[in-house]
Amino acid sequence: MDELIGRLATNASIDSAVAEKTVGIILGFLRNEGPSDSVQALIDQIPGAEAAIEASRSSGGLSRLMGGGLMAVGTRLMSLGLGMSEIQNVARELFRYGRDKIGADQMGKIIAGTPGLSQFA
Repeated sequence: MDELIGRLATNASIDSAVAEKTVGIILGFLRNEGPSDSVQALIDQIPGAEAAIEASRSSGGLSRLMGGGLMAVGTRLMSLGLGMSEIQNVARELFRYGRDKIGADQMGKIIAGTPGLSQFA
């Protein structure tokens, strides 16, 4: 997890604490909306991913009121202070990291199999 957070903080120019929360939110979204086998393969390659996902879930009732899907993820990321260009940078960096960890084919399955995600690839 530290490697990924460092990459996000540096390459997307965001704070490390925000990067960690962002990873949890995005991975939680992928787990709920993406192809389960490929997403789990990615999560398994990121030490600390499960804890980050769990921490992102315990952010109170507001996230439950927003529902699910990509719009809810965007709203949650914006609530961390990220703008649209920063969200796109974070997503692209996370996808690069995923390709490094599980390969381009598996990462492609996640992107293709998750509604709305291809616009960030």
